[in-house]
Parts: sequence; C-alpha cells; structure tokens
Amino acid sequence: MEYLLELAVSPAAWVALATLIVMEVVLGIDNLIFISILTNKLPAQFRTKARRIGIGMALILRLGLLSTIAYIVQLTTPVFEVLGQAFSWKDMILIAGGLFLVWKATSEMHHSMQPVVEDESTIKTSTVTLGFAAAIGQILMLDMVFSIDSIITAVGMTEHLPIMVVAVVVAVLVMLLASEPLAKFINENPTVVMLALAFLIMIGMTLIAEGFGFHVPKGYVYAAMAFSATVETLNIVARKIREKRQAALVK
Repeated sequence: MEYLLELAVSPAAWVALATLIVMEVVLGIDNLIFISILTNKLPAQFRTKARRIGIGMALILRLGLLSTIAYIVQLTTPVFEVLGQAFSWKDMILIAGGLFLVWKATSEMHHSMQPVVEDESTIKTSTVTLGFAAAIGQILMLDMVFSIDSIITAVGMTEHLPIMVVAVVVAVLVMLLASEPLAKFINENPTVVMLALAFLIMIGMTLIAEGFGFHVPKGYVYAAMAFSATVETLNIVARKIREKRQAALVK
C-alpha cells in the first residue's frame, strides 16, 4: 500500500502514466481499424457484441501479458542467427503478425472489389457462429502482436507495474468507447474501407521490417496515416456538398 501511495504523490509517476496512456491509445489506432473492418463483415445484430467481446478479451490478454512481464522482456534475447542477422522471439512474432496483417488486408481488398452479396435473413446460424468466433480469434491474435510490442516499449519508459496496468486499462476503455463510432463511420463511407486496408498493409510491412531489424520511426507511419485521412476527409466533405447541390437542383 505504501508503494502505491508513493506513486500517487509522485509527479514523475503521473507524467509517466500520461505518456504511457497516450502511447497505448496511439498504438491502439491500427488495432481498432482492424477490429472495425473485421466486425463490420458480421450481420448487423452481432457487430457490437463482437467488438465488445473482442476488446474485452484483449484487455484480459494484455493484463495477463503484464503479469508475465519478466518473461516478455526476455523475448528480445536472440534465439538464432541467419546470415549475420539475429532473430529473437519478439522478431519472429512481429514478422508473423505483419505477414498475417498484409495477407488479411489484401484478401479484404480483393473481397471489397469483388463482393459477394448475401441476404442476412438467409445466413445459417452455424455460419454466423463460425464467423463470430473467427473474428474474435483474429482480434485476439493481432492484439497479442501489438501488445507484446507496446509492453516492451512501456518497460523502457517506466519500471512501475501499476502504472503500466492503469495505462493499459484506460487505453482499452478508450478503444471500447471509440470502436462503435469508428466502425459506423467506416461502414457508412465505403471509400474509407480501402484507405483503412491500405493503412493495415503499411503497418504490416512496418512490423515485418521491425522483425528483420529495420527500425521504422512510428512518427513517419502515423504522419502518413494522418495526411491520408485528412485528404479522404476533404473528399468526403466535397462529395456531400455535391450531393446537396444536386438534390437542390432536382427540387
């Protein structure tokens, strides 16, 4: 208890907490985009439930990983070497996660360009259950990749486990609150889906590069995402203005 009280009155602890929360929220953006695209493929009545269960289980996963933080830190120890390049378990996890993200985003792009129209009323319960379970499984798998990377980064910023736990909980709650409006926005603007999938491919390639020892500054990645999102926002605004003008002319 004294340890927690000391942290509560320490300005450095509060600065570390605020920094970690911002970092966790920013790192959670790409995960949230993936969750939104994945759950939007489910029938409408199951989407919110899938997002809440997926994010809730992701919180449990992250807290579980924090409880094994001593082991997580050791994942950076080289396991083997190929042509002078050392690989650790963290590197292999990042490469596997990046490959999965690139494959998933590419397949979703293909599906978006050649969609299969299905009547939700005729979809069998077994198919919905399978899709629901697959969505949850993929959310957890990708969240594990992002969690290991963010936890190892967090360890370099603070040595206090309670600060890490609070930061993770707050960041996941922010994800939970933002998941619904983000998924709705993506669903209502089909052109945003392609942009979001392009983001996921870029993030996947970044993970692969990190796994092979090529550090890509996160600031460059998020600056590119912000610029692209701004351009797409201007396109959406311009499109809505044109639609209003056309509707006014028809009247």
